[in-house]
Amino acid sequence: MRRGKVMVLATCLGSFILIIFYFQSGLSSGEDHFSVGHWNGKQRRNPLQALYDSEQFEPSSIQAKHQMRRELLASACKTYTRKRRVLTTDDLKHLIVDDTHGLLYCYVPKVACTNWKRVMMVLTGQGKYKDPIHIPANEAHVPGNLRTLSEFSTSEINYRLRNYLKFIFVREPFERLVSAYRNKFTRTYNTAFHKRYGTKIIERHRRDPSLEALEHGDDVTFEEFLYYLVDPQTQREEPFNEHWERVHSLCHPCIVQYDVVGKYETLEEDANYLLQLMGVGDSIKFPTSSKTTRTTDGMAAEFFKGINRFYQRRLFNLYKMDFLLFNYSIPHYLQIH
Repeated sequence: MRRGKVMVLATCLGSFILIIFYFQSGLSSGEDHFSVGHWNGKQRRNPLQALYDSEQFEPSSIQAKHQMRRELLASACKTYTRKRRVLTTDDLKHLIVDDTHGLLYCYVPKVACTNWKRVMMVLTGQGKYKDPIHIPANEAHVPGNLRTLSEFSTSEINYRLRNYLKFIFVREPFERLVSAYRNKFTRTYNTAFHKRYGTKIIERHRRDPSLEALEHGDDVTFEEFLYYLVDPQTQREEPFNEHWERVHSLCHPCIVQYDVVGKYETLEEDANYLLQLMGVGDSIKFPTSSKTTRTTDGMAAEFFKGINRFYQRRLFNLYKMDFLLFNYSIPHYLQIH
């Protein structure tokens, strides 16, 4: 019994050390120095150093914008989160590691994460990949192609959290949600999602479903999808799928202090800024996506037409923290006032 208590105490202490070490300054001496790496045979600074060194001078407009985003996020965290909790291994599974360039990227599905994973594969591939656009989308999502922070020891995690540039890309929450619905439930090729989630949604939230719908789950309506999200039973059974999980639950921005908060709405500008900080802006170009299929504010408004006010409010409350943390306004089409 006593041995069991000791093991529990040791486990808790290890987790506690993870947090305490992380909030120490990354500018301390010893092993916590900014490392110098190589890219195409050239020496370069750690991008975290490049970011904060550049801000010692008169900031450019994009530097000022990103500094404001960091400050707004820190202020929102202070206002709306009362208690810090301990990071766990599961919390770190979305943080991709690039040891060559000193980077941590928290990927958020439906926020250009395929293209950012392609870029990370080029950065970490030791010359195997030359151009992100030539990497097939499905290969970018193969788990073994990129390492995540959860794979490291506690001391290695702490070192990277202190010394690497940490970045994230976010998106207006309901545009991201509509994008996830369109991709996972209206595309005929996503049979795995139809079987895994569609059949359950139809069984639980459709009156008198047909046997075919119950078997295939390939005609889920947006309204049924929203019913599924706000149903308390859903999260009691299992966590949300990453494609509609809240960003604050995937990337923990009030625990992990992100240095750059990119936005989908300014994707090209923010991506170029990051590549310059990494020192690879002249050799790597961020892939451009087709704008013809992109989910827009107007498109999201169409999907929310006819959704009962009660469910609009419940859904907004579900995603409210993402709106607050990343400075997004309440969508004009919601009737929740």
